Amino acid sequence: MDSGISGFYRLTPQERLEMVCERAGLKEEGSFAISGEGLNVLDANRMIENCIGTFEVPLGIAVNFRVNGSDYLVPMATEEPSVVAAASNAAKMIRSAGGFCAESKEPVMIGQIQVKGAKDGAIDAIIREKASLMEYAQSLDPTLESFGGGIRDIRIRDVGDYLVLHILVNVADAMGANIVNTMCEALAPKIEGLGGGRCILKILSNHALERTARASCLVSAKALGGDEVVERIIDAQMLAETDIYRAVTHNKGVMNGITAVVLATGNDTRAIEAGCHAYAAKDGAYRPLTRWSVGDDGDLRGEIEVPVAVGLVGGATRTHPVARAALDILGVKSSRELSQVIACVGLAQNLAAIRALSDEGIQRGHMGLHAKNIARLAGVDDEMIDDVAKKMAESGRVSVDEAKRLGNLRLS
Repeated sequence: MDSGISGFYRLTPQERLEMVCERAGLKEEGSFAISGEGLNVLDANRMIENCIGTFEVPLGIAVNFRVNGSDYLVPMATEEPSVVAAASNAAKMIRSAGGFCAESKEPVMIGQIQVKGAKDGAIDAIIREKASLMEYAQSLDPTLESFGGGIRDIRIRDVGDYLVLHILVNVADAMGANIVNTMCEALAPKIEGLGGGRCILKILSNHALERTARASCLVSAKALGGDEVVERIIDAQMLAETDIYRAVTHNKGVMNGITAVVLATGNDTRAIEAGCHAYAAKDGAYRPLTRWSVGDDGDLRGEIEVPVAVGLVGGATRTHPVARAALDILGVKSSRELSQVIACVGLAQNLAAIRALSDEGIQRGHMGLHAKNIARLAGVDDEMIDDVAKKMAESGRVSVDEAKRLGNLRLS
């Protein structure tokens, strides 16, 4: 599949969908889920409590992504203008230099068992029985082992008033919360029997340090707009590394891309966001998730490492019809491959943001797209929206009053 599509943004939504379906080999039910009813209320009612309806979010496709020599059409669910276009544009620049390189750790998640009032010698007692505890935990889900997963280790931390056991589990292609929580709850009585005390919390941690994905790329100075733009990008990076006010916004740009793919594929956006921001502060200070530097040749080099606990099975990834279709479009074969693509999208999104900030300013592209929303809000006729939005963007006056004036509507 070739993800390098020129002029994709000029097509109508229906033309884009048809092209994506053809290139990705998407079946008819997937196409219908995206363009038709999507998630119906009956299915939604099975997913959450007190359901009264559904809330639609635009689904776009980022093009031009090449990761480890393979092309991907990347589904992104977001309400924010310019995100999909920015990711696609950055991926195009990176593609011209060979694309992204990415790798990921095994999909190991950490479950925690909090023990209160453990007796003296509890740690030694638990360590002596570690092998039998692991064997018991493994027996709880024999299917997981057949997919290459299962418990990998039990570690113990003394945090003062409590002992905390870390249960490390390879969850294969699942996000892993259910199996990890099941193991923690099943092990708790055995831990109490060995070490005394009482097990309080028995739950997965979203601080997924064992499940990170890394991506890197090269971008030529020429593609970015010249040496001066590269220098400004490095200045932006330096500010993010020394100033938390900038670092938070820098990482918000990274998450614009990451969260959009996580949401589109039916994965847990809150878990990913919490994990990524915790990872940014893992060394005691909040830092940027990306690193940009200049090589000896003057070209820009970028890197990112983030925890990405996502799955292809379970949860909304299989119950939400649009999420299923999004995964089919993406065509990933494992949770590790999905995490690698997501890391690349985060890196691309960050590049697009800091390039715009350090060169032409963020408002030029962002407000050009936002102007369409303002024109619709002002009540401009559908056939005039594009023209009115273009005029507002060109003038820099993007407001409801200006849209009404250009649309010859009565100001109120």
